[in-house]
Amino acid sequence: MQFRSIIRIVGLLLALFSFTMLAPALVALIYRDGAGVPFVGTFFTLLVAGFFCWFPNRRYKHELKARDGFLIVVLFWTVLGSAGALPFLLLDSANVSVANAFFESFSALTTTGATVIVGLDDLPKAILFYRQLLQWFGGMGIIVLAVAILPVLGIGGMQLYRAEIPGPVKDSKMTPRIAETAKALWYIYLTLTIACAAAFWAAGMSAFDAICHSFSTIAIGGFSTHDASMAYFDSYAINMITVVFLLISAVNYSLHFAVFASGGVHPKYYVKDPEFRAFIAIQLALFSVCFLILLNHHTYDSYYEAFDQALFQSVSISTTAGFTTTGFADWPLFLPVLLLFSAFIGGCAGSTGGGMKVIRILLLTLQGAREVKRLIHPRAVYTIKVGGKALSSKVIDAVWGFFSAYALVFVLCMLALIATGMDELTAFSAVASTLNNLGPGLGDVALHYGDIDDAAKWILVISMLFGRLEIFTLLILFTPTFWRN
Repeated sequence: MQFRSIIRIVGLLLALFSFTMLAPALVALIYRDGAGVPFVGTFFTLLVAGFFCWFPNRRYKHELKARDGFLIVVLFWTVLGSAGALPFLLLDSANVSVANAFFESFSALTTTGATVIVGLDDLPKAILFYRQLLQWFGGMGIIVLAVAILPVLGIGGMQLYRAEIPGPVKDSKMTPRIAETAKALWYIYLTLTIACAAAFWAAGMSAFDAICHSFSTIAIGGFSTHDASMAYFDSYAINMITVVFLLISAVNYSLHFAVFASGGVHPKYYVKDPEFRAFIAIQLALFSVCFLILLNHHTYDSYYEAFDQALFQSVSISTTAGFTTTGFADWPLFLPVLLLFSAFIGGCAGSTGGGMKVIRILLLTLQGAREVKRLIHPRAVYTIKVGGKALSSKVIDAVWGFFSAYALVFVLCMLALIATGMDELTAFSAVASTLNNLGPGLGDVALHYGDIDDAAKWILVISMLFGRLEIFTLLILFTPTFWRN
C-alpha cells in the first residue's frame, strides 16, 4: 500500500476543495449577508491542511494499485465530508450542532438531500448557495473532476475512476484516456446545469434560485433554498422542467456522451439501450399507478393537478432526488411505501441517481426468470442476454454479491437505528432514504431529520456513505484481505 502517495494525493484534493469556499464567500459579498467570514476561514484552513499533507510527501509519485484507488476514494469522501461541515459550525446564523453540521455536509456531498436545518428562507444566501454547490460537486464525484484537471497527480486515474463511477460494469471508458473521459463527463454535466438554470429562470425563478436549483436537480440531490421545496414556487412549468431534467440526469451519462459526440443526430442510442428502456417503463408504470389512485380517491380538485402531482412526485422519488411539492407521506393507500420502494431501484448506472441502479434490478429479474425456467427444464442451458449480448457468470455473480451486501448493510443500519429508540417505520424509511441517497422518508423523518437522536444521525451518515460509494468501495476496507501485502 502506497500510504505516502495516498496522503500526497488526498492533500492535493483537499487543497483543490478549499477553493470551492470562495464561491459562497463571493455570494456573501454580493448579497452583503455577513456570512463570508466562515467561508474565507474554511478556505485558508483547508488550504493549509492540504499543504501539510502534500509537502512532506511531494516526492512520492508511485503508480497506484486498484486497492490504493479505493482507499483514496473512501478517505477523500470522509475527509471532504468532514471539511465541508466547517462552515456550518463557524456560521452563527446556522446554529447547528456538530452532529447536525456533519450530517448536513455528508447529506449534500452524497446527494442524499436529507436536511436537519429548518428555516431555510431566513438563512443567508451564502449558506444556501453552499449547500447546493456541495450537492453539485457530489453529483458527479469531485475525484473525477480532480483527475480531469490535475494531471500533476501523476497516477493512473483509472483506479480512481473505477472506484467512483457507479454501476455493475466499471471497466468501460467513453474515450481512450481516463482524463479525457472525466472531462467529457464534466462538459456534459456543466452543459445540462446551464440549460437547467436557464429554463428555471425563464419559468419565473429568480437568478439565484434558478442556479441553486439547477445544481441540485442535475446532481439529483433534492436540496432547496426554501423549506417548502418546489412547492414554494407553485408553478406547473417549474415542476415540468424539474421532471425533464431529473429524467435526463438519471440516464447513463455514457449514452448522453454517445449522442453528443454524434452531434445529436443519433438519439437511437437511447432507444437501443435496454437499461434506458427499462428505466422509462418503470417511470411510466409508477406514474400511472399514482395518477389513477389519486383520481380514484379524489385527492386533488382537478385532473390536471392530480397529473402534475403524480408525475412530479413519482419521478422525484424514484430517481432519488427527493424534491417535494406536496406531503406525499399523506397520500392514500400504499403510494408512500410504493414510492419509497421505487427509490431502491433509483437511476441508471453511470448517472447521478442513487439506489441499486436499474441495470442491477434488470439483471436480477432476468436471473430470477432463468431460475424458474431451470426448475421446469433442469437440463436446459439458458443464458442471460442484455442488448443482444450474453453476459458472463462473473457479472451475474457480482450483481448477486452487491444485492446481498446491500441487504446486509440495510438490516444492520436499521437495527442500529431501532437500538437508539427510533420506531420501526421511521427507522426503515430513514435507512431506505439515506442508503438510496433519496432524502425524505416517512414517520418522524417525513419533513426533516432535525428531531432525531444524534447517535441516529451518525448512523445515517455511514448509511449515506455506503450508498454513495456503492457498498463494496467502503465495505472492502473492513476485510483483512484488503490490508495484506
